[in-house]
Amino acid sequence: MTAVDLLTFGEALVSLRSAGPLATGGALTMHLAGAEANVAIGLARLGHRAAWAGRVSDDELGGYVLRQLRAEGVAVDHVTRDPQRPAGLMFLERRTADLTRVRYHRAGSAGSALDVEDLRPALAAGTRMLHLTGITPALSDSAHEATRWAAEMASRSEALVCLDVNYRAKLWSREDARAVLTRLAGYASVVVASADELDLVGEPGAAEQTVVAGLLARGVTTVLVKLGGEGARAYTGDGVRHAPALPVTAVDTVGAGDAFTAGYLSGHLDGLDLAGRLRRAVTLGAFAVAGHGDWEALPRRDELSLLDDLQPGSTLR
Repeated sequence: MTAVDLLTFGEALVSLRSAGPLATGGALTMHLAGAEANVAIGLARLGHRAAWAGRVSDDELGGYVLRQLRAEGVAVDHVTRDPQRPAGLMFLERRTADLTRVRYHRAGSAGSALDVEDLRPALAAGTRMLHLTGITPALSDSAHEATRWAAEMASRSEALVCLDVNYRAKLWSREDARAVLTRLAGYASVVVASADELDLVGEPGAAEQTVVAGLLARGVTTVLVKLGGEGARAYTGDGVRHAPALPVTAVDTVGAGDAFTAGYLSGHLDGLDLAGRLRRAVTLGAFAVAGHGDWEALPRRDELSLLDDLQPGSTLR
């Protein structure tokens, strides 16, 4: 396998979605989920060479994960099949029109057993970018060590390292997350966080500008702060730039942050300036929230302009 544009790794989950409360029963639909897989698919749909590495169960559910990734053009050459551990599951219920709840069954899963040896061949093949999230190091000690090792190796090879904080309170405490993620941020060129996550790569309770100044002083070149419906802020050594969100009707916000990151990294690979990268980032975020599923609504390259000057109820004929 030749060098890719983007390599990412982590746990890909089988997501079982319900349109109503799980407690009342009803139909479940099966989907691929996982922050890192979402980003890889977002890049692949835009024509970039993306690869995902990790462990999946050696059964039908693991086969489903690989089938979905391959179908989206994501390389899975360096995925390990684990015959001893099950697939991680995520149950997602649309509790009300404005509230979605997620429940995980991932303890002892194949993905949580990720270790350095699983990643060594993928890193050796080469990549222009390595995308990390704060989810993977929370899964197990071996996954934590694998994430740290990969960040260090990619940084040494001068690949761009992107760290999305992606805090999951059901996996670890803010104190434990801060101890790990602050160290990982030292390897990153790009750090992505929502406003309420940013202090996990800085001092507890520190102001946004204080955390950003500390990250830039450590060698991070760009800090992206996701603001949901208000868009995003990007900090660099040249100052701060705000990008407003695109006005769309939101139907499903799960995966929007991953779409935003995929758009930004795609713009970087295409050589866009900061304004162009942010525009692509908020564009992919808008596609994600305007459609159902973590990644299913993400655009192909020839669809990037579909939301420009969009009017409610538009039909293209």
